[in-house]
Amino acid sequence: MLRCFADGNVTHIEGSVDPVRDAETVETELMLADLESLERRAVHLVKRARGGDKEARVLLAVVEPVLAALREGKPAREVVVDPGRQGTLMALQLLTAKPVLYIANVDEASAAAGNTESRRVAEYAAKRGARSVMISASIEAELAQLADADEKAEFLASLGLAETGLARVIRAGYALLRLVTFFTAGPKEAHAWTVEQGTKAPQAAGKIHTDFEKGFIRAESIAFADFAAHGGEQGAKDAGRMRLEGADYVVQDGDVMRFRFNV
Repeated sequence: MLRCFADGNVTHIEGSVDPVRDAETVETELMLADLESLERRAVHLVKRARGGDKEARVLLAVVEPVLAALREGKPAREVVVDPGRQGTLMALQLLTAKPVLYIANVDEASAAAGNTESRRVAEYAAKRGARSVMISASIEAELAQLADADEKAEFLASLGLAETGLARVIRAGYALLRLVTFFTAGPKEAHAWTVEQGTKAPQAAGKIHTDFEKGFIRAESIAFADFAAHGGEQGAKDAGRMRLEGADYVVQDGDVMRFRFNV
């Protein structure tokens, strides 16, 4: 979260507003923390590798280039490793190996179009292959006080906004982590389920219950847009918008699904 607004009532430790400087400061602190922990780990790995430990040698093949990058002031996420060793890099639990989302916090007047500082944040993120989102924390705080959905919509419209900043952050976070949501709906309740992009129907069914995956037969799926446009499941069925999908079907974001399985 980066400050992109000027306010004499809100102090800044540096005495000025500069979101890019703030981002670089945090990044540097995280790199130093990773460097310190990884250097300690490397000492033990080198000893084990010299003793013939194969696992230590595999780890060192990842640790050494990451250490070199950190010493040059580069985060671990910028290190290119063999696809087969990507899991090893993730297992190191380095702070700078994690994906980053930069959130530009602007004043209310800039919530719709942004300002110079929020655009600097967007450019900074783009150069690093990261995502950025703009919100106004003050607006979000005001929205939190409104219980009525119509009041919230009216308030947002008056500011030239179509949705809340929180909604944008959630959507950007899902995209960053490569997640999608599918829905199940029954007489008593509807439920949202989160899975990784590329998940197939049987594995999605397994998120609900392992028996669903083991006995998977097929999935009845309706795209959310069709579900909404035709007034629900029955309307979508009547319009021919329900699809029967097999075990190779890759779940799409917003699918409304019913699973058929053998007990």
